[in-house]
Amino acid sequence: MDDDSRLKDWEQRTDLPLGIASLVFLGSYAVHVLEPDLPEAVHVLLLSLTYLTWAMFAVDYAVRWRLSGAGPGFVRRHWLDTVVLVLPLLRPVRVVRTYEAMQRRHGEPRMGLHARVAAYSALSISLLGFSGALAVYQAERSAPNATIRTFGDSLWWTCSTLSTVGYGDYVPVTTLGRFIAVGLMACGLALLGTVTGSFSSWMLQRFDLGEDENKRPPRK
Repeated sequence: MDDDSRLKDWEQRTDLPLGIASLVFLGSYAVHVLEPDLPEAVHVLLLSLTYLTWAMFAVDYAVRWRLSGAGPGFVRRHWLDTVVLVLPLLRPVRVVRTYEAMQRRHGEPRMGLHARVAAYSALSISLLGFSGALAVYQAERSAPNATIRTFGDSLWWTCSTLSTVGYGDYVPVTTLGRFIAVGLMACGLALLGTVTGSFSSWMLQRFDLGEDENKRPPRK
C-alpha cells in the first residue's frame, strides 16, 4: 500500500470520530465559558475534555504528516489544518469536512455544487461566529472599560464583524479580543466572497441556459 492509499484510509477512518470530537470541544468550551458558577470539579472536567480533543487533533495531524511522505510540504498543502491546530477554536469547522466526506462515502452528493458551497459556507459562518463570540466574551467580560459584558453583546458584535458591517457600538479592548476580531474579519470576507462568487456563477449559468433555450428552433 502506497503513502496516498494509507493516508486516504486513515482519513476515512478518522473523519467521523474527529468530527464528533470537534463538537465535544465546542460544547465543553461553551459550557466552561457561559457557566462560570459551576463547581470547580465540573470546570476541571470540561477543560480536560477540551485538552483531550485538542490532543486528538494533534495526533491526527502528526499521523497524516507521517503518512503523506511530503515532509515540510505537508504544512503548505494543508495550511487550514495547521491553522486549526494552532487556533483550536476553529476546530468545529472540521464538521463541514466530515459532512462532505460522509456525502462522498454514500455516493454522489444530493445537492449541486453551488448549493453545497452555500450550505458549507453558512455552516462555517455559524460555527466560526459562535466560537468567536465565546472567545471574545471570555476575553472581554472582565476587562476594564470593556463594552462587551454579556454573551448577547458578544454575539451581536460577532455578527456585525463577520458581515463586515462593524457598527462600532461594541468593540474589543483587550489584545486577545482584537486578535480574534482580525481573524473574524478575514474569515468573514473570505466566506462572504465565496458565497457571492458562487451565486454569481449560478446566475450566469442560468442566463446562459436561458439563451440556449431561446436559440433553439421552434418545434413543428
